[in-house]
Amino acid sequence: MTGRVQVSAGDLLELVRTGRATTRGALQQVTGLSRATVGQRLDRLFRAGWLREGAGGPVDSPLGGRPSITLEFDDAHAVVLAADLDTRHARAAVLSLTGEILAEHGGTLVVEDGPEKVLGELGRWFAELLVKAGHEADEVCGIGLAVPGPVDRESGRVVQPPIMPGWDGYDTRGRLARSFTEHTGAPRVPVLVDNDANLMAYGEQRTGYPGCSAFVLVKVSTGIGAGVVVDGSLFRGVDGGAGDLGHIRVGADALCRCGSYGCLAAVASGGAVARRLAEAGVRAASGSDVRELLAAGHPEAVGLAREAGRQVGDVLATVVTLLNPGVLMIAGDLAGTPFLTGVRELLYQRALPRSTAHLEVVTSRLGERAGLVGAGALVVEHLYAPERVEERLLALGV
Repeated sequence: MTGRVQVSAGDLLELVRTGRATTRGALQQVTGLSRATVGQRLDRLFRAGWLREGAGGPVDSPLGGRPSITLEFDDAHAVVLAADLDTRHARAAVLSLTGEILAEHGGTLVVEDGPEKVLGELGRWFAELLVKAGHEADEVCGIGLAVPGPVDRESGRVVQPPIMPGWDGYDTRGRLARSFTEHTGAPRVPVLVDNDANLMAYGEQRTGYPGCSAFVLVKVSTGIGAGVVVDGSLFRGVDGGAGDLGHIRVGADALCRCGSYGCLAAVASGGAVARRLAEAGVRAASGSDVRELLAAGHPEAVGLAREAGRQVGDVLATVVTLLNPGVLMIAGDLAGTPFLTGVRELLYQRALPRSTAHLEVVTSRLGERAGLVGAGALVVEHLYAPERVEERLLALGV
């Protein structure tokens, strides 16, 4: 921090938010700024309502004296909206700036109906959730959206999604921002869009494994995708295509929804397992149906889930050897004991022992809320990044 030419109010807020410096004295020590300069920059943050004073801290001097007043990020000054789309179901929530879910709703929302209808409906859900949470629309500082397809980070547009017909290149951010305004009357707010596995990984890593420097989450539902968090940041690749495990070729002759043959998703996803169950006379049309059958201990579903886990585990052996993660998390409709057992069987058989010596293979902690928590965190980290804090403070006139 001291190597920077100028330490801004945004930098001070970042230090307080992350707990690296939570008193005026600590901020002076870390940044090298004078007491007066720290005071001036903190004053801007107090006037914006983004900081508050907490309880007194310990007395540092052996001679005694007054305890230092601690500084805290005031998470009550705004809220975040988040939504997580699956192929036939969605969840939406109001979250605090520290990730607490204040109100949530889940229901049927079919992505094949297209972005205009789906995003319009999400705007209505958001309006109702704000009432339920007891917050006004003008308290919303941003919206995060998780989608089951690759996303271009700069534009926020979905790019050639295999299971989202009609969404390719659509202005998702603009439509959701308009929908929010149409249903609430509030001004438009920033909207961030990312892949669902990415945001699930971000939410799980930040809340459950903050010290893990290489974290991989694999979502196995209608399709198969992975989210990778390295040193606390999402790894998206050059154009948002990182983690698309479902379209790695595994040598099978099954036709995938992407139009190619032999993709992993065509043989080992929740949708693929559902198709095989249906062919055997079992009522199953989707990954969520498979999840219900697994919960009931249906023997054929259990057997097919374990077989799917082995196929995914074979691919993950390469992923683990390449990335050497500390945590490999399995999430989604198939994330249960049969599938996990299959993954472990092939993963530990095929991967190098050195790559798995310190590897934890686990299932989701946040469950269906992971994408919501990750989407909310993405918005907060974007809006309260030091450079953006400066822009926002100027816009507020402080």
